[in-house]
Amino acid sequence: MQLPAFKRDITEIISKRLGETRHFIQVISGPRQVGKTTAIEQVLQTIDIPCHYAQADLPAPPPVEWIGQQWDLARMKLKDNKVILILDEVQKISNWSTEVKRLWDEDTRKGNNLHVVLLGSSALLIQKGLNESLAGRFEIIRTTHWSWKECQVCFNWTLDKFIYFGGYPGAAYLIDDEERWVRYVRDALIETAISKDILLLNRVEKPALLRQLFVMACDYGGQILSYQKLLGQLSDAGNTTTLAHYQQLLEAAFLIRGLPKWSGGALRRRSSSPKWLPLNTALMTALAGRNFQEWRSAPDNWGRLVEVTIGAYLVNEGSKYGVEVYYWREGNREVDYIIQKGKKLVAIEVKTAKKRIVLPGLELFINRYKPFKTITVGGPGIEIEKFLETPILQWFE
Repeated sequence: MQLPAFKRDITEIISKRLGETRHFIQVISGPRQVGKTTAIEQVLQTIDIPCHYAQADLPAPPPVEWIGQQWDLARMKLKDNKVILILDEVQKISNWSTEVKRLWDEDTRKGNNLHVVLLGSSALLIQKGLNESLAGRFEIIRTTHWSWKECQVCFNWTLDKFIYFGGYPGAAYLIDDEERWVRYVRDALIETAISKDILLLNRVEKPALLRQLFVMACDYGGQILSYQKLLGQLSDAGNTTTLAHYQQLLEAAFLIRGLPKWSGGALRRRSSSPKWLPLNTALMTALAGRNFQEWRSAPDNWGRLVEVTIGAYLVNEGSKYGVEVYYWREGNREVDYIIQKGKKLVAIEVKTAKKRIVLPGLELFINRYKPFKTITVGGPGIEIEKFLETPILQWFE
């Protein structure tokens, strides 16, 4: 599978970094099945540098000595004092970061120009290892779920197809057989991410509860639901601390995001009820038990799916540029999304109805917080396609 033109931002970044004199460990982090390995393979086809690729994503994670073995194999390929070592899913090995630090520092002392690239699909374990052992030795290249532009170019999708099918590239060729597509998303994407990226690598005392929380987050996608209400709907739910921890694990696997409520203080944001957001609408539609036509013919359900599409775009794109995403609500007045870059706030409302309607939540937010810009997406506002095609930083200009 060749990545489309709009994935060139990732391949160009990787190519530039690998062409430099050895300086940092490159960490390519992002969801499963979005093209991390494909991107690095395409880059390697364009540069004349020897490399060694090894994958730790095995049924049972290899011992820490495995890293040293792969490192030695890469060193044997040194050509003109330069080689690339790629370790895929290395975070699954216990104490991986300590061993990588030892070997990296050893090559630094010897002057070996060995470029190290780490690929990972668990943000929590990657970041933990980087912070504990590799401070000052790495830089992160973030990949995200595929965008509307990428799916349009690569698969010639309509906007409605993207909103419903969500943009997992490996599942794109199955959309003409929706039952098969659903099975693939559930078995090869969702179950693999939960079992391999969460349950296998983290202490989870109630795996069934974590799965229930994920399903509930998708079922309530685009809606605000407090931990207390979740406790009343989930079996053997324990307490809010357990739910918050499981939410963090699901977020680290790039599956969902619990958006906090915007307020003037960080403490209040952390204690707010989350707005649940699947980071790819395929996660939501594949679990819902409704086909494309059933979603499209129900205006309320389709409107919620559009809102999740916009929110997922904001979170995915924002993660690459330091843009924070929130929602806002006071009483019955709500603003769908608030994005923040530095001190600038942008308030965003998503509407699918064609008629112009009053937005009391947006008016109240404007009067209270004086945002840099306000945007209505869909309906009488900016077209959904145009919004999804606009670089997120442009909204702050």
